[in-house]
Amino acid sequence: MPGRILQINFKFSVSRAEYDQAASSLAGDFATLAGLRWKVWIMNEAESEAGGIYMFEDAASVKAYLEGPLAAKVISHPALSDFSVKQFDVMDDVTKTTRGPV
Repeated sequence: MPGRILQINFKFSVSRAEYDQAASSLAGDFATLAGLRWKVWIMNEAESEAGGIYMFEDAASVKAYLEGPLAAKVISHPALSDFSVKQFDVMDDVTKTTRGPV
């Protein structure tokens, strides 16, 4: 069942503990996001960079998230900057071969 991958990276300007607390407070909101199958939270503390890899049901679900209030809340956070937002189709057959969660 192909889906749509969303990759978002950004810089953060708070301590790791502050970032973890903020992420924890939003995790429940992401868990109930329509069309989201899963999200992997990513962190490169040495570079003050974080983000997420998301698997959505389809492009419409990605669009709804990016245009919705949760994305607006994240993008407008004063401790986050330099956002990179990329979308990808899933190569279903070869991903299954390599045990990707599709």
